[in-house]
Amino acid sequence: MEEYYLICEDSLEGIFTGIYDAYLKKKPHGQIHIILGEDENYRLFATYENCLPDEKKTASVARTIVREFGQEAYLSICRALASREADKGEAVYKTIVTGFSMRNRKELMGNLANPYIHRVFELARFTANEAHYHVEFLRFKELENGILYAVIGPKNNVLTFITPHFADRLPLENFVIYDKIREIYAVHPAKKDWYLVYGDETMEPQERIFSQGERMYGELFSCFFHTIAIKERVNPGLQRNMLPIRYREYMTEFQ
Repeated sequence: MEEYYLICEDSLEGIFTGIYDAYLKKKPHGQIHIILGEDENYRLFATYENCLPDEKKTASVARTIVREFGQEAYLSICRALASREADKGEAVYKTIVTGFSMRNRKELMGNLANPYIHRVFELARFTANEAHYHVEFLRFKELENGILYAVIGPKNNVLTFITPHFADRLPLENFVIYDKIREIYAVHPAKKDWYLVYGDETMEPQERIFSQGERMYGELFSCFFHTIAIKERVNPGLQRNMLPIRYREYMTEFQ
């Protein structure tokens, strides 16, 4: 039995396009698989096809998921696709296939006995937890030009999940959040909608110089943080549970 492997771009658009193309094949879904990037070891008796992201196909799949499974299931799928794990495309594809076979499709994400749905649930939860951490731990710094600038280094692609939080709370501010791992900027002009910009060269080094007030208040905050602690009650293990070490590189009080 011939297997079909659809090679997709590692993005929501790429994977949704792959799912759309998988249904066009009119083959048993057990024979079709979605992978991200080139497979390291090509399999015998298998056909590999490249799927280029397509906006219309992406929009069609998105509308179908919302209509058939509900907004909450769509949000969980989007969170799962923001994960860094390589099996997310296959898990989401087979989750959608399973959903269409269910009597009550609105209960899709509750069917955790299914391994693919359980995997999507795990990936979505991990991404949501990391997004929550970044909302709590993200630190803006003021640049000389008045822009608020923050750097993050998340494991998963959570930028699109955390930016709306700050856009809602800082509508009158010009701010930029930079994902150092993926080289993506979330840019929010004051009183306008935010958008994404890709590429490490978007901001020149001279544009990242912090203002004098920022440097002064940064030193004051760091000094406050390190002097307020009660030495007899220091608990490194509890602190690591509440504030994982990997976040501290980007936080003012640890610099």
